[in-house]
Amino acid sequence: MLDSLASNCWVDMERNFSLEISVESVDAAMAAERGGARRIELCSNAREGGTTPSRELMRAVRERVSLPIFSMVRPRAGNFVYTDKEFGAMRREIEATKECRMDGVVLGLLDADGEVDIARAKQLVDLVRPLPITFHRAFDECADLRESLEDVIKTGATRLLTSGGKRTAPEALDVLGDLVQIADGRLIAMPGSGLHAGNIREAVAKTGAREYHAGLSSVVADPANNLGAFEKEVRKFAVALANCD
Repeated sequence: MLDSLASNCWVDMERNFSLEISVESVDAAMAAERGGARRIELCSNAREGGTTPSRELMRAVRERVSLPIFSMVRPRAGNFVYTDKEFGAMRREIEATKECRMDGVVLGLLDADGEVDIARAKQLVDLVRPLPITFHRAFDECADLRESLEDVIKTGATRLLTSGGKRTAPEALDVLGDLVQIADGRLIAMPGSGLHAGNIREAVAKTGAREYHAGLSSVVADPANNLGAFEKEVRKFAVALANCD
């Protein structure tokens, strides 16, 4: 019944919303695709916020998945203030994503004051082009999110993944709605963290966003090792999102 409903809603899903699912394995990427995801965010070490996946993983997922794949570029876990050596590693990792035929890159950099590092981020955006870039939740550590949104736009990033400065997106729906309005098509503001089929309708109603991101760890214990449950939750999310209009 659920599969049938997902099929019936697919046209609406394509026209109105996009669901990005974060994964760290080939099997999880395939499960997300079967479940109705529209894009994959690929990373390693998801429990630590995600780091750059290996070339082997990027190539393996590219071979098995037809969805667009955005690869995380993050040389280590921890804060988002990078040394010159780490910045150089990020440049090399971007070249690897291109060699492995990724469709986009996910990254974020802050300066010593905890604000968006516009100059360095712009260098990486220029290196990634013509592929699109998502500026990730490093943004949520900034003091003034509205001002920092303007900084992200200055970097040339295509979209912004954000939980509105809170641990999860459902805690900051009003702020996320403001960010979507302020962005006003200059970039895509994409809510993420803690979203699932059970709360997406409220998120859509309060934010007005058209793209959403999820890893689903809030509803699936250890998604990487519970692929059946993971795929089921992706499908439930896709169906619920398709029915939000």
